[in-house]
Amino acid sequence: MMIDAIEVRKNFPILSTTVHGNPLIYLDNAATTQKPECVIQTIDELYRTSNANIHRGVHFLSEQCTQKYETARETVRKFINAEKTSEIIFTAGTTGSINLVATSFGERFVSVGDEIIISEMEHHSNIVPWQLLCERKGATLKIIPFDDKGILRIDLLDSLINEHTKIIALTHVSNVLGTINPVKEIIAKAHSRNIPVLIDGAQATPHGDVDVQDLDCDFYAFSGHKIYAPTGIGVLYGKEKLLEQMPPYQGGGDMISTVTFEKTTYAQLPLKFEAGTLNFIDAIALGAAIEYVNATGKQNIIEYEQKLLDYATKKLSAIEGLKIFGEADKKVALISFLLKDIHHLDTGMILDKKGIAVRTGTLCTEPLLTHFGKTGFVRASFAFYNTFDEIDTLAKNLEKILLMFN
Repeated sequence: MMIDAIEVRKNFPILSTTVHGNPLIYLDNAATTQKPECVIQTIDELYRTSNANIHRGVHFLSEQCTQKYETARETVRKFINAEKTSEIIFTAGTTGSINLVATSFGERFVSVGDEIIISEMEHHSNIVPWQLLCERKGATLKIIPFDDKGILRIDLLDSLINEHTKIIALTHVSNVLGTINPVKEIIAKAHSRNIPVLIDGAQATPHGDVDVQDLDCDFYAFSGHKIYAPTGIGVLYGKEKLLEQMPPYQGGGDMISTVTFEKTTYAQLPLKFEAGTLNFIDAIALGAAIEYVNATGKQNIIEYEQKLLDYATKKLSAIEGLKIFGEADKKVALISFLLKDIHHLDTGMILDKKGIAVRTGTLCTEPLLTHFGKTGFVRASFAFYNTFDEIDTLAKNLEKILLMFN
């Protein structure tokens, strides 16, 4: 079924906004997506009718909110096809999830002389936590490079793996290049050497069908705010056998079984990794966002966004002086580019005056930019509420910017 973006847009109140007297054209979806009415209403209703701390009260509101929270966990489990709800941990987002693994897994399994492998196209949130771990433990970080088309050089992976490799942490989809990495193949190669793999799924879950059992990944992280849910909520999936061996990431309420001054014992999974009062309202709203995506249809979203990408690539490639970075055959719906020698910030600010929201700057991927010898890009990233007319408007205004600077 072809998505009718005009109908879809009616579910997103902010998309009727005007900016500088122009209709908003929101093309910064890789940074954060807008929220449908059902998610906004869920948050409003919870605070009005059901707000109470979860897991700890015997009164009606607490039990009601706890049930909704655990229902949301089950919704997430089904969404990524995890085997058990005990493998679904709510976090503050992808960054929080990766830091949890880098700290907890690292504490248990990484020692002096060990090695961790990431890629050259990683977001800072999948670089810095591993650097911190290496500094703490005396380990070494190794890098899988990519070629100038933005395709990962997995042919070099065998030369990077050795008996000291403890974990591979890799993005499923590049937030700059749009490249969909062959993570299933990489995971199989790593597992043949008994090496666990963490996948950063922040850019994959909004645009594809993620099945963690099919991938066989050991950890999978994603953020709610990139998949039409609120900010400040995310998910870490982890295989139960690994999570059980890892020490708690944080201490506090709800993650304990018993506490004495002599010794503390910890709660069963997943509560062992959910210390304190979690962001339970937004976790429930994440469940509502996932239900909205499910109702729209994952495959419908994939097919429509692919049409947007193909159309936008054709329109922007036809602009003389515009260079696209990231030319892999398998991409999600985002395009990073530069206009001749025009500074990326100038392009972004002029587009903003026309009501067009794009991302500019390093995109939290400074090593990736270094590969191309650039200091920043302009990124237009699409969601299933974007239209072909919006792409036309973007292209026309990019041509005007070129004329203006010429």
